[in-house]
Amino acid sequence: MSGGGARRVLEAWKLGVVKYGDALKLQERLVAERKAGRVQDLVLSLQHPPTYTIGKRRTDHNLLVPESSLEGLGAELHRTERGGDITFHGPRQAVLYPILSLRDIGLGARRYVEGLEAAMVEVASMYGVKARPGGACTGVWVGDRKIGAIGVRISSGFTCHGLAFNIDPDLGYFKHIVPCGIANKEVTSLRREAAVELPPDEVIHDQLVQSLATTFRFSDFQVKDDSECAEMIHS
Repeated sequence: MSGGGARRVLEAWKLGVVKYGDALKLQERLVAERKAGRVQDLVLSLQHPPTYTIGKRRTDHNLLVPESSLEGLGAELHRTERGGDITFHGPRQAVLYPILSLRDIGLGARRYVEGLEAAMVEVASMYGVKARPGGACTGVWVGDRKIGAIGVRISSGFTCHGLAFNIDPDLGYFKHIVPCGIANKEVTSLRREAAVELPPDEVIHDQLVQSLATTFRFSDFQVKDDSECAEMIHS
């Protein structure tokens, strides 16, 4: 989805479970560093504790329970500046936050979102699941059931936020929202749709990163774990 040129390597930061607020602050720092040229294109690969997030349109009406009840559900709520509507993040959901220069990879916003969708479709296909982009309903779907969500922010051609792919999260949390603002649609997971046994979640995280790197025509990806990224994470 981009032109040729010099060898380009995507850094993949594998961070495990990260609180949403901490991940948000890290993204903000990394976007500033990427704009200044102090870090290269990279992607954060992680999962969150139970968290609801609302996009910049502030569609709070799609939260179907009082905000005061979320603590009892073991969940947090964050209002963000990403695109998209309300969604849920939680354990056993693969989250990727690419920090990329769209100019360097030769993409506009629409093609970038299509690339995120393509990565999730490809990984689903590895397990015999026929997924598709949602078209006007951004994200990735299996029939009328949503398996992957997208919400991005692009500032001066640099990306943050990203995608969430349901491996086997507790789908009960989605009953408390109108997921992505689309009523009367189900949410599903790779575990629910696949007819084969799934590998450990970490393998699927890596497959998503590999698919993302291939889709955006990186030559390869280089993995860093949280110990190697500790200075940036905790600064």
